[in-house]
Amino acid sequence: MNKNSFAPTPPMGWNSYDYYDTTVTEDQVKSNADVMASRLKQYGWEYVVVDIQWYAYDTGSKRDRYQYIPFWKVEMDEYSRLLPCPDRFPSSKGGKGFRPLADYVHSLGLKFGIHIMRGIPRIAAHSHMKIKGTDVTAAEIADPYSICRWNPDMYGLNVQAEGAQQYYDSLFELYAQWGIDFVKVDDICRHDMPSAKRETEMIHHAIRKCGRPIVLSLSPGPALVDKAWHYKKYANMWRITDDFWDSWPLLLNMFERCEMWQDHVSPGCWPDCDMLPLGYIGKGFGNERYTNFSKDEQITMLTLWCIFRSPLMLGAELTKLDEWTESLITNRKVLRLVTHSHGARQVKRDERQAVWVSEDVDGKGVYIALFNLDDTERRIAASAEELEAAGVDPGIGSFLGVKLEELWSGEIVTNTADDLEAAVPSHGAKLFRIDRPV
Repeated sequence: MNKNSFAPTPPMGWNSYDYYDTTVTEDQVKSNADVMASRLKQYGWEYVVVDIQWYAYDTGSKRDRYQYIPFWKVEMDEYSRLLPCPDRFPSSKGGKGFRPLADYVHSLGLKFGIHIMRGIPRIAAHSHMKIKGTDVTAAEIADPYSICRWNPDMYGLNVQAEGAQQYYDSLFELYAQWGIDFVKVDDICRHDMPSAKRETEMIHHAIRKCGRPIVLSLSPGPALVDKAWHYKKYANMWRITDDFWDSWPLLLNMFERCEMWQDHVSPGCWPDCDMLPLGYIGKGFGNERYTNFSKDEQITMLTLWCIFRSPLMLGAELTKLDEWTESLITNRKVLRLVTHSHGARQVKRDERQAVWVSEDVDGKGVYIALFNLDDTERRIAASAEELEAAGVDPGIGSFLGVKLEELWSGEIVTNTADDLEAAVPSHGAKLFRIDRPV
């Protein structure tokens, strides 16, 4: 089983974190899945992912003091494996785990995913609980010095210990039984602890052994570009940034990160720009709000994510999906870049502008994205020679007389100059497609 076949194109879906933080419930997951199935699935959106602390009790009840309540009650089986909290996921009772919820999501024609932390529950180690298929205990495979800097739930594994690989094998055996399609593993991507690299390999081997094609997503970033080969060998997607939120400086920084990672995008292996903080977000953090991004900034974000071919994970509460947000995430011609383009390259960038180019897999289309990074509207231009120098031959010597389609507006124009040039609003973008001459 080739793990790269698990995600031949960048995964697209919804994740509970941006709106619910640690507090999402089964009914809320189902409600969001219902919206995805009825309104978004036809555009390629398919993953429904339950993010952090689905196993924890009383989540959000002390949010003024803790995001993650330290040393609190969690749901767990006899083999040190975390289970869904039945208070929030009642269908999990009786040892059913996430199987009933996964079945519901699958019945809608969608795929189901979960978030986990690297390692083993601290309470399992303290209680000397069992590891399935071994005679060792959790205390014997836990490394008490390998801890997450921001979450108190887990110890990393002593990767040399007998039973450590068997523990990860038992986890993914359980996840396969539940029908999991996607696992986001946290506290692992940026190798904060020395064991993280080896634990990634162990998780990869556990996925291969479980017999189910489970997409492996690594968080948080920024990922280490000198370890790109390792991410590509053992994972399907990896975060190139820390948590991304609705802030222009964070979005501006993503141009630098995408430039750094543009050579490492390949089928089944996707540098991940993180979630899309669109629509209504922040409720679980005590700050429910409509995204702080302007409409032009939202267009910039979607344009960069799509031309770069980042995975697309929506952070919005889908039951509150507004007309504007829905129009952004259902633009077929823009989303085509995620599934049917290749070779994205940055053509140029300075403090005021950026230009990217890529090609359609049909061999005909060329995509040119013009980004205005400035605080005022400005005209941005790109020449055919600049595109060719960046590695994409548009098949023309000049843009004079070339028919252009701007994919966000749908406007079709005939260019009247040698360079492709357009007025782009502050913090905005325009995305053009041209067809090479026959």
